[in-house]
Amino acid sequence: MSVRLYIGNLPKEEIDRQELQAVFAEEGDAVTTKLIKDRKTGKCRGFGFLTVNNDEQADQIIEKYNGQMFKDTAIKLEKALPRTKGEEGDEQAPKVASQATSIPTPSINKESRREKGAKKSRRGGGSSVRETTSNVDSDAIRPDPRWAADLEKLKQMLAAQTTN
Repeated sequence: MSVRLYIGNLPKEEIDRQELQAVFAEEGDAVTTKLIKDRKTGKCRGFGFLTVNNDEQADQIIEKYNGQMFKDTAIKLEKALPRTKGEEGDEQAPKVASQATSIPTPSINKESRREKGAKKSRRGGGSSVRETTSNVDSDAIRPDPRWAADLEKLKQMLAAQTTN
C-alpha cells in the first residue's frame, strides 16, 4: 500500500517537478513527486507530495530528508492525512499529521453575532430581537483567561458610562 508524504516549506518560485524528484533520486523509481503550483502564475505554492511504497520506507525518508536544504530552504516532510470529500476537486494544502500544540484563540461572542443577524432580518419581519437573544446562557460564553482582567476593567468603564 502506498503512503503519501507532505513536502512543505518549498520556495515559492518556479520549480520544475524534475528538480524536486532529483532530491529523492537515491530512493529510486519507487518514489514519485507531485508539486502543487498556482494555476495563474505557474509558481510553486510552497508544498508538494511524495508517494512511497510503504510505511517503513516513508519513515526512513522522513528521517533522512526532513530538514534537508532545497534551493536555500529546509524542506519539511510529514505523513499526509487523507483528503476529505470537500477537497476532491481542488488542490489545497492538506492538514498534516502533526504533534504540535494548538494556540488557544479568544472565544467568539455568540450573542452579539445573533443580534447583528437579527437586525438585518428585522426589516421585513417585525419580530422582537430581544426574545431570541435573551435565551443565551451566560455560562456558555467564557472569556479567554489571559484577557479576563482587561475585560473586567472594560465592563466597569462601560457600566460607568451608561449610568451617566
